[in-house]
Amino acid sequence: MKRFLNKVGGFFKKQLPRIAKKVKTFTVQNTPRELIFFRIIKFRKSNRGRQAMIGYSFILIWIIGFLIFSLYPVFYSLYLSLFKVRLDGADIQMTFEAFNNFKAAFVLDPYFVEILLSYILNTIVNVPVVIVFALIIAMLINQDIKGKGFWRTVFFLPVIISSGPIIGELIDQGATTLPSIEDYGFVNLILDNIGSFLATPIQNLLETILLVLWFSGIQILILLAGLQKIDRSIYEASMIDGASPWESFWKITLPSIMPLISVSVIYTVVSMSVFSLNEVIIYIRTIMLGESTIGTLITGYGYSAALAWIYFFVMVGIILLFIGLLNIKSLNLKNVREMRRRRRSRI
Repeated sequence: MKRFLNKVGGFFKKQLPRIAKKVKTFTVQNTPRELIFFRIIKFRKSNRGRQAMIGYSFILIWIIGFLIFSLYPVFYSLYLSLFKVRLDGADIQMTFEAFNNFKAAFVLDPYFVEILLSYILNTIVNVPVVIVFALIIAMLINQDIKGKGFWRTVFFLPVIISSGPIIGELIDQGATTLPSIEDYGFVNLILDNIGSFLATPIQNLLETILLVLWFSGIQILILLAGLQKIDRSIYEASMIDGASPWESFWKITLPSIMPLISVSVIYTVVSMSVFSLNEVIIYIRTIMLGESTIGTLITGYGYSAALAWIYFFVMVGIILLFIGLLNIKSLNLKNVREMRRRRRSRI
């Protein structure tokens, strides 16, 4: 037995360096001009290449985790959306349905389209309110006042504590609306004078106005960072030229932070869409668990995956809509500035 173990140990002692050398040759190749990983990924030996390699090394763990725990489930859900999936104990029964799950969402399901339209209208109404509120608060905090850190903490605190159970309890207690709105009958006034198509999202906004404003903590910090990057000398030069604060806002402040407004819009849409108390998410989760009371409706993981992908494409469409409107506004401002510059040059 001792001889056998000695022979095995001697074999590995001789062969391990060779194996390690071959593995190293396959995984990393060091040439005079570049580094080659797995014979596919190449980095040039330059300052820029070294910086890129250092950056990739820092995010490598995140990339691996994203590929395994996020990207794979996303594409697997797309695969499931083409099947009728049933759980039979420990077995999974899958029947290919092609795009029938997507058709059922609009034809057989009497609730999904209504919930989805309600989500679209509420998002279109709520996102501008959040962005405008965040911009106003950011401009106020950006003034020369004492305790800026305190006010940043105050407006960011709801983001930390706004978990699902806490928000649910606040909604049940009626703490997400202003009592004065109900006392003075603003909601009834809107319902009586505007069509139900527009009145419903406005009513939901007024009833949950404080909840909507709770989504503005991150946006306030993003816009505040952008405001602090604007050079003060630009405002001083505009004041010397006779520009009013209103003109300075539209011609200096707003164009300077327009990219950050786009980022804030994307973040707001995504945060509202993945909110745990979102009606669409609650409905998809109910369908996934097979708790639907509709007998003819397809239920289960396959149908819920199809609903989730429809919801995702709608969310992306809303983001593109807002970004397109912002880009049109910025292009109009650039065209107006160019026309004024040409007129001045002619004079």
